[in-house]
Amino acid sequence: MDEIEIPQYFICPISLQIMKDPVTATTGITYDRESIEHWLLTAEESLCPVTKQPLPRDSDMTPNHTLRRLIQSWCTANAIHGIDRIPTPKCPLSMTRVLKLHRELNVPHLSLKSLNTLDFLVNENGKNKKCMIESGTAKAMILFIIKCFKEGRTMGIEQGLRILHITWTPLLENKQLVKDNVDFIESILWVLKCKIHPHIHVKTNAVLVLKQVIEVASSSLLERLNRDFFKEIAKALRETISQQAIKAILHVLIEVCPWGRNKMKIIEEGVVLELIELELTFPEKSVTELIFCLLAHLCSCADGRAQLLKHSGGIAVVAKRTLRVSPATDEQTLQILRSIARFSATNEVLAEMLIVGGVAKLCMVLQANSATYLKKKAREILRLHSNVWNNSPCIDVYLLTRDAR
Repeated sequence: MDEIEIPQYFICPISLQIMKDPVTATTGITYDRESIEHWLLTAEESLCPVTKQPLPRDSDMTPNHTLRRLIQSWCTANAIHGIDRIPTPKCPLSMTRVLKLHRELNVPHLSLKSLNTLDFLVNENGKNKKCMIESGTAKAMILFIIKCFKEGRTMGIEQGLRILHITWTPLLENKQLVKDNVDFIESILWVLKCKIHPHIHVKTNAVLVLKQVIEVASSSLLERLNRDFFKEIAKALRETISQQAIKAILHVLIEVCPWGRNKMKIIEEGVVLELIELELTFPEKSVTELIFCLLAHLCSCADGRAQLLKHSGGIAVVAKRTLRVSPATDEQTLQILRSIARFSATNEVLAEMLIVGGVAKLCMVLQANSATYLKKKAREILRLHSNVWNNSPCIDVYLLTRDAR
């Protein structure tokens, strides 16, 4: 190939290779599509590599069909020299095609085929994903999932949830569609109840979508969540579907907890005990942070504290994680211990806090390089019951009386 003279205008100015998919930028320069897209994605400044003129990252590139055909003809003519013919590139996905696929979702004999095509396209490349987002694919999937729920049809649910999760963006149209949409919440709960193969992937995508929707839901919808909602969410948490699903479930529970009677509904489903059991499996750091964020919310009421104290490892796991995960977790664990010390401090509980290392950990917070507000909180807890704990070798009167730094 080195002996063959390649026409200069066949060469991409960026890759210096024969162009496979020549496209012309708004600056009038032709590049290989892959090269110019990568350039715009990674370059510090969005400039045309040749002219140095501004070239927006989302610029439309015009396919140069004439040049592509010339290159293909030249490659064919020089095949005897070992040059491979450049295949004809696929046309970029258009909004027209996406909208046609959306319409076919409502045609029974075309529905599944259209869904599989959309699933393939959205996973093929970023350009397709962007086109589908702009074409309203998220809305089409929401309506499709609701329709499946009302018809009791599970075929296509896996693909629908996956496409929705990938194409969801909190655009005004999407938010308006779901913020008060009880039917869609019911649809997700229905999916969680159904045994749809593959079980793990379907349920993971279901709770990931639920998280996205709950984040934009109205306060009215969040206050009206029924007991069945919390029953299914607690069940999904108990099943430990996947780490990704657990994070999504915890986010959902944290988001809905402050509204109406949701906190009590969560507690009544035994979530406090489930959180402690989950933490005892030593999950990754981000999961632990979410667990203690939720526990701090739930332990702000008597029933939540009662559940934590009912578990033989409740206080111990709170004490153990203090100073071992992150400052955010320290704030939550101290909040839990403070609630217990102020409102649930029986003699048995105070003795347990001492035995499992809770009191010692509070002293360590005072001695460690912790934030001032955390030291203040630890000192407050120790002072509350210093008469009970003052004989403990881990408590120094100096730590209880000195001013916070």
